[in-house]
Amino acid sequence: MGSFKGHVLPGSLFLLVGLWHLWSSIMKYVSNPKSHRVRIWHPLPGVSGHLKYLEIYIIVIGSFVDMSIEFFYSTHLKILVHGVLNPSHMNDFEHAGMLFMFFIFGIAVLVSEKTRYLPLPNGALQLIAATAFCAEYLLFSFHSTSHAGLEGRYHQLLVLLVGLCSISAILGAAFPTSFVVDLLSGMAITAQGVWFYQIAFVLYGPMIPNGCKLEAGEIVCHRRESEIRGQFLANFQLSMIVLLLIAMAVFLFGFAASRYGHSSLYKSNNKSQDSKLNQNGMTLHG
Repeated sequence: MGSFKGHVLPGSLFLLVGLWHLWSSIMKYVSNPKSHRVRIWHPLPGVSGHLKYLEIYIIVIGSFVDMSIEFFYSTHLKILVHGVLNPSHMNDFEHAGMLFMFFIFGIAVLVSEKTRYLPLPNGALQLIAATAFCAEYLLFSFHSTSHAGLEGRYHQLLVLLVGLCSISAILGAAFPTSFVVDLLSGMAITAQGVWFYQIAFVLYGPMIPNGCKLEAGEIVCHRRESEIRGQFLANFQLSMIVLLLIAMAVFLFGFAASRYGHSSLYKSNNKSQDSKLNQNGMTLHG
């Protein structure tokens, strides 16, 4: 069983990184479509020094802090019992292990980008990120804490979003020039961050559905109808989040294209339209 803060903290990290990925992928493409490349991280433009790597520092510091909370604070330092891991806190150990994967990813990017000791290509970093998302996927799929009922539905939908993040990272390694893959990655990470917030407010906050409440650390719905209605509400909420993300991506693309669009952006569209017209004309004459 989690908590409000336990979902808001990782949600904030995923949301910040996801929104930055979304905007950066759009800006890179509209600025110069021909040179666009998928990146697993995006430096701050126009700056140098440590500030350039702000995104990676957020990942490293955020995952380390969250991991430390899960491993030390949540367990009250009762890590070992009779020489083995405390069985009462396996949930915390699982979360700490998953967060450790994101910490490793952030360190790998920093060492690769800032030193000459680990010159990994971007595709390899994409696969490391995919591995971290895969660890998160396995955590929420095979959790020591049984997610059932209303809580289970929200975590099932979270698993889908985590899987999409992992797939988009793999596709980024396979198709390094695809703007669609780059955009998908930003949208998937953003959606995961928003969904963590949704879980926090619905299961542990003021948005809990009527007929359900938090009792003794578990979400309890006293009537089957209330649980079903809450699950339908979860499906609807995710649908609305996806629609809003698509609308936001379209708006950001239009805004960026109007302000920073490269001339080749419009030439490529005109050429594709001309080719379609020529093909249609040849078909009619034929």
